Amino acid sequence: MAATLELKYFNSFWIKKLDKIVDVIDSIADFDSINGLDITVSAETGTPAVGQLVKTAFNISNPIQNEVYVTAVSGSVITVSAVPQTVTPLAPGDKLRFGPLQDFTFIPGAYASTPASDWYIEESRIRGGYNNTDVDLGVKAYIVEDDITQNHRFNSMIYSGIFNSRTGVNNTNQFSVGEEITRSLDPVNGSIQKLYSEDTNLIIFQESKVSNALIDKDAIYSAEGQPLTTSGNLVIGQIRAYSGKYGISNNPESFAIHGFRKYFTDRVQNTVLRLSKDGLEEISRYGMIDYFRDNLARVGDNGKIIGGWDQHNKQYTLSLRPVNSYNTLVFDDNINGWVSRYSFEPDQSFSVRNNFYTYKDRKVWQHYKGTQRANFHLARNISSITTVLNQNPSVTKSFKTISYEGDSGWGLGIAKTNTDTSLSVEQAVPFYGSLADMEAGLFVNNFKLKEDTYAANLFNVTPPNNAEILSGQDLSGIKGYFLTCVMRIGPEDQFEERKLFMVSSSATTTNGY
Repeated sequence: MAATLELKYFNSFWIKKLDKIVDVIDSIADFDSINGLDITVSAETGTPAVGQLVKTAFNISNPIQNEVYVTAVSGSVITVSAVPQTVTPLAPGDKLRFGPLQDFTFIPGAYASTPASDWYIEESRIRGGYNNTDVDLGVKAYIVEDDITQNHRFNSMIYSGIFNSRTGVNNTNQFSVGEEITRSLDPVNGSIQKLYSEDTNLIIFQESKVSNALIDKDAIYSAEGQPLTTSGNLVIGQIRAYSGKYGISNNPESFAIHGFRKYFTDRVQNTVLRLSKDGLEEISRYGMIDYFRDNLARVGDNGKIIGGWDQHNKQYTLSLRPVNSYNTLVFDDNINGWVSRYSFEPDQSFSVRNNFYTYKDRKVWQHYKGTQRANFHLARNISSITTVLNQNPSVTKSFKTISYEGDSGWGLGIAKTNTDTSLSVEQAVPFYGSLADMEAGLFVNNFKLKEDTYAANLFNVTPPNNAEILSGQDLSGIKGYFLTCVMRIGPEDQFEERKLFMVSSSATTTNGY
């Protein structure tokens, strides 16, 4: 906002920038709405008393020096009420009328701070000479619209003039209404959530549709559907939709790209999608249909879905973040499957030069760095692998043993069927003492190495079932249709590399229950 002051002699005008006035409008405001401002009592005031007028700093967007009326003092907390200049203090419920600014004399802070930098002086006569040619402010380069209206075109795109850094042409602030500079999509498919430029094409992600538009060219098709030419001066050419009623919902943060493949989620359809040269494909259907159907629905409108490409492992990392919880998974293109879960919750994830980074707690964290494993964002975790064993799915079995191939250090945390539960099995600790110590270790139910395979027995700890003749801990093995095993790293090995190649169990057919 600027004030113009005219000097009589040389007809000069001074232009003063009043940075400390936020806005002046003709309106009525409740006095109570002013009490919530952040007020700092000045140092020279000291500790005020109730009823005293003190100068304070109002932190609206810029400080304004003014006077307030102290209503209460409790320790370091001072309650005040704003009052206008030389006017009796107001009471809660009184009205303050803000009218057009007429007099600049009593503007708070107008002459208080750095007047040399606040005032700009300009002569209205050429060279400032006496009786020289007088100039005016001239025409204004904008039009005042009396009836301000706003139209939110959520399904449209608009582009400006060109920008060329080599020639210095910068027309990015020009939007000529005489040219066709807008492109609209079907509003039935929702708002445009993300745009991605790929070579000479523009990929447009709506809430429930993904489309492709030509950039700087337009295709003319024959009756057979074959393009005849791609020449033209259109910035955004013809828009063609990909097959399938899929979009990105309102989660553009799930988008990630690697090469010519793009990954994103459609929360409304409960699917995770991959866009490649073959079109759209549901990658959530690879063994995870039920999982994403349930967990994507739990994200809701207030949650987030964070996607990113892990250049180190060549995997798509997806973190589902409902309110107060999270699930982070990775998808591998080499096997077309979801290969693992992670115990970190990123606010953002991305890759730079073969390094994978996540953003969390206002910090950027580099992964796969250092020797300690399962250590994310300074939080230590215990690695585990869950597997399901189910030979002869329709037959009731008794699972007698559990064995695995891989490095030492693995333990069996949980082993259960649909009816029974087994004791946990730990990794055997090598004995380097006496023969008695070694013999004692042979009678502990630990994994024991034999012919490059670690094996242990499964002992039933399920309470007795009256329908069974023999049950409980007296029997070796647990009965059921399938066996769920959770293999985990022991506490002493949780930060070391431990490989696991195979988990198996010997099972015999039972006669039922």
